[in-house]
Amino acid sequence: MAWRIGVDSGGTFTDVCLFDDTTGRVAVWKVPSTPADPSEGIASGVEQGLAQTGAGTADVGYFGHGTTVATNALIQHRGARTGLITTGGFRDLLEIGRQKRPDLYDMQADKPPTLVSRDLRLEVPERMRHDGSVELPLDEAAFRAAVRTLRAAGVDAVAVCFLYGFIQTEHEQTAARILAEEFPEAFASISHQIAPEFREFERLSTTVVNAYLGPVMRRYIARLAERLKRLGVKATPHLTQSNGGVIGFDQAARLPVRTVLSGPSTGVVGAQAVGRLTGFNDLITFDMGGTSTDVALLEAGHCRLTGEAMVHGYPIKAPMLDIHTVGAGGGSIAFIDNGGLLKVGPRSAGADPGPVCYGLGNVEATVTDANVVLGTLNPSFLLGGRMKVRHDLAVAAIDRLAAPLGLDRMATAQGILSVVTANMARAIRVISVQRGYDPRDYTLIAFGGAGPLHAARLARELDIGRVLVPLTPGILCAMGLLLTDLRADFAVTRLATIVPPDTSSPPVILGEGRGSTLSALSIVETAFQDLDAMAAEWFAAEAIPPESRRVARTVDMRYAGQNYELPIPVPDGDITAGTLDVLAERFAEAHQRMYGFAAAEDPVQMVTFRVEASGLVPKASFAAGEDAGPDASAALTGTRPVWLPETGGFTDCPVYARERLRAGNRFSGPAIIEQMDATTVVLPGMTATVEPYLNIVLEVA
Repeated sequence: MAWRIGVDSGGTFTDVCLFDDTTGRVAVWKVPSTPADPSEGIASGVEQGLAQTGAGTADVGYFGHGTTVATNALIQHRGARTGLITTGGFRDLLEIGRQKRPDLYDMQADKPPTLVSRDLRLEVPERMRHDGSVELPLDEAAFRAAVRTLRAAGVDAVAVCFLYGFIQTEHEQTAARILAEEFPEAFASISHQIAPEFREFERLSTTVVNAYLGPVMRRYIARLAERLKRLGVKATPHLTQSNGGVIGFDQAARLPVRTVLSGPSTGVVGAQAVGRLTGFNDLITFDMGGTSTDVALLEAGHCRLTGEAMVHGYPIKAPMLDIHTVGAGGGSIAFIDNGGLLKVGPRSAGADPGPVCYGLGNVEATVTDANVVLGTLNPSFLLGGRMKVRHDLAVAAIDRLAAPLGLDRMATAQGILSVVTANMARAIRVISVQRGYDPRDYTLIAFGGAGPLHAARLARELDIGRVLVPLTPGILCAMGLLLTDLRADFAVTRLATIVPPDTSSPPVILGEGRGSTLSALSIVETAFQDLDAMAAEWFAAEAIPPESRRVARTVDMRYAGQNYELPIPVPDGDITAGTLDVLAERFAEAHQRMYGFAAAEDPVQMVTFRVEASGLVPKASFAAGEDAGPDASAALTGTRPVWLPETGGFTDCPVYARERLRAGNRFSGPAIIEQMDATTVVLPGMTATVEPYLNIVLEVA
């Protein structure tokens, strides 16, 4: 018997999913997170989860972990004190950016704080040209002095990003050596190791974010590895990346920027699996936890992968699933702003002290407190009775907020839910309406500890007609860890042109030959040879057997003169002249689909070459249950008064135990469905149906 364990550590709760790959048994467990040291909550959850199954740590054959440590550190700006050393004249690029205004007409829009203050952004004489030739050699003495200055300033991490450092790495390699000599205890983030791609500002931002998160993640991973070792878990631990795959702890500690969507990405992987089981392939994922809400759009069962994204206001060049995150969760704190208006989040009470109803010392009302007061959440306990709830403290907190607003208790509590629902609806519009997708054409899949609690109102806000609630919604991110493969992505920027047959324009070369002319074919061959070598090294390091190795190659392409690229899959096999013809054809087709035209007479540029390496692993599988008929009375546990704006007051709602619901059961709202890991609200005018795999489908009657 070999147990595979997936653990998702959130800001409020830590979720554990256990799968016996011999018998197919699945078990879940949930414990409060320990923000001061998240590894403590993980070790406790694993130990308790194994105890529930009767297994021991020696039976664990795989350990996968998704975490929001990096995400929350970035959201709450609790990263390390960071210094930056860059090319002379470029210290302010981090603040200047692209000079874009994302909220052009919002006079109150706040710019995210710059992660490195100006006094810690230092310049050194050096300059590399776009073709890889040296314009000005690196002044090693000046760089050494800059490192000493940052050390004296008490920084914990140092980011190094030189102009065109991704083309010719000599200066940055020298800088890394000096940094290790002068300041070995600092976390070093060197741009060509973090994001070896073009676009200076985005590469700089990614390098800085990596440095900012580095010490936080390094300490966290070290503590977790030690706790797992003491616990007796001998399986090699893995951490989820933003791209939905997993990597080893060592690489995660070196590249924390690739884990900023670690927890959310596994939720998307889990949602993809649930969508395949139920037949709902066009999905909008709604993952609401204690600190944040993550949303993504799945078309035909797949989430778009992007090589660059804006995460909490910071551009990051790293492969990641196209997930949008907002600071709205069950622990989000409600407050009154300077204009006297009710606002919710992004500040969160987290797990300690947590919402007021936890009784751990917080006095500021949260979304969870509002749900307790309204009765949508159990007013006595959570986690199946293991966690007591103080209803009286939640009431007092809502009353304190209601007085200056001039509202009564229930209107204030419902107002908190209305505000947080609007915040989440805005996030979904970003990934749907703003990109040309109509959310009414999709099914909303709700998970996370608070997702099913708010999904019905969110669907109503967006006019979505169907909500899908997985069997274990509060644990879906942890379950996703048992459904994903090992994965690593490698990229390199080399700019070359595929010239149309009827032209004689020379190829445009970037970063190759330093002045010499190379053919486009040789550039493609060399780029993929380098990337394939990196993938082979990774396969060996992860001990992935040859039969489980998979490699996919893509190249970002554009017409000469364009500023944005489209990812184009590269045909399998050796790179030949015919390969370039196929790439040009595929690009023309993709451009036609995206923009409605193709310019056959224009040169096509290949910009960034990418290799996705995957190591296939055994995955959890699920069987359908027999239809038990529509009668759900066997799952009824009683009724509870719930305040509903649709009925204008308190309404006695039937409460169903999720573990007793069977395939085919059907009932109408208003109703509450309780389970250990989540609570689902069924609004008036909705019906709930349990499908064969025991997922619940909510639909407008």
